[in-house]
Amino acid sequence: MRLDDLQESSNIEDRRGEGGGGGGFGLPGGAGGLGIGTIIILGLIGWALGIDPSILIGGAEIFSGSGSPSVQGAPPPAQRRTGTPQDDMGRFVSRVLGSTEVVWKQVFAKDGKSYRAPVLVLYKGRTQASCGGVAQSAMGPFYCPSDQKVYLDTSFFREIENRFRGCSGKACQFSEAYVIAHEVGHHVQNLLGVLPKVQQQQQQVGKVEANHLQVRVELQADCLAGVWAYHANQERKILEPGDVEEALNAAAAVGDDRLQRQSQGTIVPDSFTHGSSAQRVRWFKTGFSRGEIGDCDTFSAKQL
Repeated sequence: MRLDDLQESSNIEDRRGEGGGGGGFGLPGGAGGLGIGTIIILGLIGWALGIDPSILIGGAEIFSGSGSPSVQGAPPPAQRRTGTPQDDMGRFVSRVLGSTEVVWKQVFAKDGKSYRAPVLVLYKGRTQASCGGVAQSAMGPFYCPSDQKVYLDTSFFREIENRFRGCSGKACQFSEAYVIAHEVGHHVQNLLGVLPKVQQQQQQVGKVEANHLQVRVELQADCLAGVWAYHANQERKILEPGDVEEALNAAAAVGDDRLQRQSQGTIVPDSFTHGSSAQRVRWFKTGFSRGEIGDCDTFSAKQL
């Protein structure tokens, strides 16, 4: 992935030096002692399902409309300064985020709308968040609609590299960019009114139908990530040979069917919240093919 020409974003809260620990996850029953292989699986499942993986081993959360964790009555986080990190990982994240800002500002302007960029919170181990009181690395990256921030513990990228052999360093960059673009896609949905509308609908239906609505939300975010990739490549030629295939492999790797098979040995489609591997790949490709938001209407699609 070519990054040198990408504009760096200053909309980053770098909390990695604030402490909070990176070793334990603060899970019940001493779960902080899980082995690295289990932690990697749980982190991937947490991101793919939009939940704290402690639920998978006996916890409880309240969910927001975006699928990110939420705890009622949590105090608002303290205000922090934003800026541009200077380390390699921080600059990578700031360049990808900056690219999403450029693309979505242009796409929104084309439709006569203004784009308000999200803030991305970089942290290590855990940090305070409006959607959940405490964000933990085991949750994986997530978007919080109430404060319009993306939360990212960059150790998640190392876990992806450890989990998927052959993906390391530069070879993993576009997969990592896809993760960021997917979460920014949720922010786009929030600005367009999709998330609050779906959350309202979910409160009026049963769990199975609420899950089906969530799948459409997540597949649309995959499609919007594809829209970003299309425009970023048209403007800056960011893609190198193999990058798209890498992103498609990442999308397939976090399909609900594959993760359920890995974690529990069986597949329960009615419990899907992000879509199958094939669906995630299909919708990323849909957005990437023409770069049109209108192609990402997963809610009207008869077949996902």
